Amino acid sequence: MDVVVEFNEAAFRHNISKEDILNALKTKICDAAIEGLADKYGIIGFDRAGNPLEVMYNLIDDNNINVFHAMELRKSFIKMIGL
Repeated sequence: MDVVVEFNEAAFRHNISKEDILNALKTKICDAAIEGLADKYGIIGFDRAGNPLEVMYNLIDDNNINVFHAMELRKSFIKMIGL
């Protein structure tokens, strides 16, 4: 079953498109709970051009997520998700 992705307006604050966020979710190389932040998860994936992105989301239920953050991958995000 496919996950339904909802988007909070804040997900687009850093000018990452919906299509690039969806591509990052499909190409994720890491998906982890963010320590110290209840019900927040982070992934590292790639936009359609192959650039690494960081994406943060909340679980709505087993089949739905709400993306609220997306931007170019930062070293601080790598540390935040425990890599």
